[in-house]
Amino acid sequence: MQEVIDLTEEKMKKTVASLKDGFAALRTGRASAALFDRIRVDYYGEKSPLNQVANISIPEARLIVIQPWDKNLIGEIEKAIRSSELSLNPSNDGKVIRIAVPPLTEERRKELVKLAKNQAEQSRVSIRNIRREGNDELKKLLKESSITEDDESRGIADMQKQTDSYISKVNQVLEEKEKEIMEV
Repeated sequence: MQEVIDLTEEKMKKTVASLKDGFAALRTGRASAALFDRIRVDYYGEKSPLNQVANISIPEARLIVIQPWDKNLIGEIEKAIRSSELSLNPSNDGKVIRIAVPPLTEERRKELVKLAKNQAEQSRVSIRNIRREGNDELKKLLKESSITEDDESRGIADMQKQTDSYISKVNQVLEEKEKEIMEV
């Protein structure tokens, strides 16, 4: 029984971690190296993560500087950034790429909050599905007479507590991201 509860908790942890990763890619008005986590650059025929072919630094709140380790990659990096969904306009001087992060409009901020809320809701649904799978597993163990009815009801209660806890974590992560997006 405990293995089932531990497994469901592990899956719920991964769901919250996945949500945090998804939120890191959501652009706010501030410069962040995490914006480029999903960008892949064509590096001699291989699609490589940007942070593995260049140094990404944030010298100012609204400026990102990308310095490729191989100067021949500047064009590829610029192309990858332009074709991404970030809507950023990189410029280069032959050595580094500079990206000015424009402030978000009120309308765009609201769109991003809506997107964040949708991602959070998907995470909540995932957590509830994980709980349901755990409950089904406990019922199966009861049917096989591996656990007692008391064990099953205790397990179901424990998983409900886990579910409530992880859903409140999702809500907390969403609240923090909303504040970050809406601050000017």
